[in-house]
Amino acid sequence: MSGDGQRTPVLLLKTRSGSTDAYHELFSTPRDGFDFEPAFVPVLQHRFDEHGLQVVRELLHSRKVGKHHDAAFGGLIFTSQRAVEAFGNLVEEGQALDFWPHLQHVPVYSVGPATTRALKAIHQSPPLQIFGEHTGNGDALARFILEHYSEWYSDRPAKPPLLFLVGEQRRDVIPKTLMDPTLLADRRINVTETVVYGTGVMESFPNDLKEVLRQTSGRRARWVVVFSPTGCGSMLRGLDMLKEGDQVGELPKQRTTFIATIGPTTRDYLKRTFGYEPDVCAERPSPEGIWEGITRFNATSI
Repeated sequence: MSGDGQRTPVLLLKTRSGSTDAYHELFSTPRDGFDFEPAFVPVLQHRFDEHGLQVVRELLHSRKVGKHHDAAFGGLIFTSQRAVEAFGNLVEEGQALDFWPHLQHVPVYSVGPATTRALKAIHQSPPLQIFGEHTGNGDALARFILEHYSEWYSDRPAKPPLLFLVGEQRRDVIPKTLMDPTLLADRRINVTETVVYGTGVMESFPNDLKEVLRQTSGRRARWVVVFSPTGCGSMLRGLDMLKEGDQVGELPKQRTTFIATIGPTTRDYLKRTFGYEPDVCAERPSPEGIWEGITRFNATSI
């Protein structure tokens, strides 16, 4: 951390994505009169769910995901890189056992650029057919799937189910949208969610956050950016914002710490669980969305 006291710290509660993390690149470069100092504070640790992996392993081994009429599933959905990592491990197993490839004829749906990049890194020849990179969130991906999947299986009055590889914590917007009972039968798509990984708070997170808060305590303003409901409680405790009943008390008029969320899921969790309305909720779940929200707030409210 810089000790010049001039730059505005942005504490990103996530693991840095290698040497070219998009958040670091954006917030490290002074622009439009704003000069930020990014720092990463990892929150989440992941563990693969062996029971869920075994379910998917058996489906893949028996070729129950495919375009043939006796397949159990006609395609796959991914909304997290961790789920892709779990799937990639199963693909490697399949290739080693010589029952691969066989998914080149089904659509693989991906929520955005990062998940799509992870899927494209899975080596299969012919490559996986990946769709949805442009959507960016679950709502948009679900609407895209409704149209695209109907065309893909236009010859079938009842669409084959989709297999959705998920973590323990996820939104239900995709299954709800695709299985909406008000949809016509030839458009409705059954979705089976299979948990392939779990998420928890890193043991070191409270102390790591405490230390970076100590280092930035003298700044005129600082931001904490939250990417997931996991760790919100530890974050608020670290900021000494929780009162009786794990609710956020009345905030002082003169504040130096402000909170931004990556999107409405984390914002709504903070409101519902702790009675706290974050200062910024990104309109787009991206580095640019966070930048725009923070700079707009700084220009008008600090």
